Amino acid sequence: MLAIALSMHDEFAGLLAMNTGQDMIEETHDAAPVEMLAAMFEAHGWATEQVGDDEVSGEIPGSWTTYQVRGIWRIEDKVLQILCLPDVRVAEDKRREAYELIARINEQLWLGHFDIWSQGGMILYRHGLMLGEDGMLSLDMAQMAIESAISECDRFYPAFQFVLWGDKSPGAALDAALVDAAGEA
Repeated sequence: MLAIALSMHDEFAGLLAMNTGQDMIEETHDAAPVEMLAAMFEAHGWATEQVGDDEVSGEIPGSWTTYQVRGIWRIEDKVLQILCLPDVRVAEDKRREAYELIARINEQLWLGHFDIWSQGGMILYRHGLMLGEDGMLSLDMAQMAIESAISECDRFYPAFQFVLWGDKSPGAALDAALVDAAGEA
């Protein structure tokens, strides 16, 4: 398993170096966070848009839907914020149940958290990466952050569906979603 993971990592690093129009980013080099994410999105063939010097957006397919993933860099704090939006909106009449579900989900998470965007009622996953003094992001850290965001959104997407469209209680929805996820190997 480790050999497969290392092989995939080496293959991705090679693709990253070959497929970017920007300066070559090799496996052993760190890069500015937005540049690293943009190069990684491009290397995977994911639709990407450089929103500004401090923000990049990409569309990444997950198990349940395509997620919009944004990387927002705050240079003054040396923090890269990763947002993953599953395009799930919460109607006003479902807000109480959605907030209860989010509280239950967040108890399960070690990194990041789910929230409801106040403007538009959209569900989102958010995680902040504190980078070192140089403010550089490694390929490994970028991959782990994006994979983690997609994984958590995929893991809990059914629970949101059960509450918002299946009229299950937050507790029953979370239990059903975690059982279903455990059954898919």
